[in-house]
Amino acid sequence: MSDLLERLRGRGWRLTAQRRVVAEVLNGDHVHLTADEVLARATDRLPEISRATVYNTLGELVSLGEVLEVATDGRAKRYDPNAHRPHQHLICSDCGAIRDVHPTGDPLSALPDSERFGFTVSDVEVTYRGHCPDCARV
Repeated sequence: MSDLLERLRGRGWRLTAQRRVVAEVLNGDHVHLTADEVLARATDRLPEISRATVYNTLGELVSLGEVLEVATDGRAKRYDPNAHRPHQHLICSDCGAIRDVHPTGDPLSALPDSERFGFTVSDVEVTYRGHCPDCARV
């Protein structure tokens, strides 16, 4: 069983066939699918699943904090099931490919006290951008 399915089952979330398929599609490392990609893969597994069900399920998963919604440079939002392991994203500026990365060190320590303006900082998001190997060859 996937990590996401285990987490959802542990929360007592009702796993209908449609919800299960969406969770299964999102399973894996470095998964960052758009809603339309989730729909296409879910339809392959369960042809009768509707667009509304996929979109509603994704919205519920985000609301539950079980899936992250990743927005990048005006592109379609992507859904990341790696919601419980701290990580950053490496994004290809050309094709939009996204990989999870785990840099060492504390990114919060890079922000000096003089640049915090009295804020109590609770979270840091860092996005690395570049060109993936496929786009760099072109």
